[in-house]
Formats: sequence, C-alpha cells, structure tokens
Amino acid sequence: MHLVYIDESGNIGAIAGGGTLTFTLGCVLVEARKWPDVFDDLIQYRRFLKDRFGIPVRAEIKANYLLHNGGPFRQFKLSERARFAVYRGMMRLQSKLGIWSFAVVVRKDVMGTRGLPGDPREIAWEFLLQRLERFTTKTGTQAMLIHDEGEGGIIRSLARKARRAGIAGSAFGSGVLKRPARLILDDPSSRKSHESYFVQLADLDAYAAFRHYYPPPPRNNIAVVSSSMWNELGTARYAPVNEFAGGTPGIVVWPK
Repeated sequence: MHLVYIDESGNIGAIAGGGTLTFTLGCVLVEARKWPDVFDDLIQYRRFLKDRFGIPVRAEIKANYLLHNGGPFRQFKLSERARFAVYRGMMRLQSKLGIWSFAVVVRKDVMGTRGLPGDPREIAWEFLLQRLERFTTKTGTQAMLIHDEGEGGIIRSLARKARRAGIAGSAFGSGVLKRPARLILDDPSSRKSHESYFVQLADLDAYAAFRHYYPPPPRNNIAVVSSSMWNELGTARYAPVNEFAGGTPGIVVWPK
C-alpha cells in the first residue's frame, strides 16, 4: 500500500482577474511499510534545518513562505540564498527518503488562448487520478489519498467517479479506455498542511513544477525557486506518468 499526499499551487480564477497562470497539483507517494522510517528520517532532516537556519522542527515549510519570507519565516529574516538552500534541500531530500513524486500542470493561459472549456481543478484531479490508477495497477499496490484542506466535496466526488468509471484517454490514439481505479481505497482524507510534513513536500513540488514551465523573471540576485528546481528531485521523479506524452520526467502538462 502507498500513502499519497497531494497539494495544489495556484488557483482556478480567471487570469484577467488576477488568477494564476496555472493550476498545479503536487503528488508524493510513500510506501506504507516504509512510512515510519521515512517519517523518522524526515524529522531528523528538520532538526538539521533547525540547527543550521533556526527553523523550528514543527514550522510549516511552504513554497509561499519561502518565496516571501512569510509565515514562520518572517521572524528569522532569512536571505534569499538561505531560503533557496532550504527549498533545494527539501527537494533533494525526497530521493534520499526513497519516495516518489509527480505533478500535474494545467495551463490556464493556454486554455484561454485556445478557448478550451473546463474547470482547471477538476481537470488536474482527473489527470492525477488517471495516473494513480495506472500506478496502482502496474505495481499491484493499493493507495490512500491525503490532500490539503479545501474543496473536499469536489475531490471526493472525482475520486468516487474514478473508482467507479475511470475513463482515461488512450496514449495510442484518439479513443478512451475504461480503467476504474479500484485500488484507490475509500474517500480521500483532508489534512491541514501544517500538520503534515508530506503535504508540505507536495506543496513544494507543485510550485517547482509550475516554475519549471514558467520561469521566474530574470533578476540580478539568486531566485529562491528557479526553473531547474524540479530537477533537484532526481530519482524521486516518477517518470512513468508522462513516459508516452514526453517532456520533463514526472510532470504531466495540459494543454501541450
């Protein structure tokens, strides 16, 4: 069995009204039997961050906080270089923990220019659930989903639909395949992100995936999250999610 942690970056609002360019989901997969050891190693790394940067072990580490010195980071007044080091360290850690990660980036700006309809959140979750169906079927594992708080009703409905019907686009043509996600157990559970280190990792991964396709503006000093941050995941990137569509390993992008 795998525990699957999911968090989002961006929103579904219209870009013209101040909405984000994309709606992105980050997904972290932890094998259940290894969870206690992985959790202990993660706590040990958080102690290292406390010793080096003064960040409390229980402090919430989110992309937005690192970008803007916000939340618990405000009191430490860390430099951009230090915050970059924290972000990169959290990305590199994931391969050492033996976990996998992937992301789904729905490009709202491209949807707008092409006149493509649909709710970016629902589209992103449908792509994510399709990939999880393939992951569970291929590996013969079961999965339980844990996501950050918000829109629980929509997520529950989409997960039930995936388990019951599981319609997915075919990688080898224009048709569709009926692939019920029967190995996804029960309804997804919500968790406050400050209560879960793994949801926080999903948040960092989601923003890094967004920045991979939408680099930050050029600047003279160091960027906390550059377009190459996603690649710091190394072997933690779960490449099979887009092995047929191509592109950067571990990132599903729509529309192309």
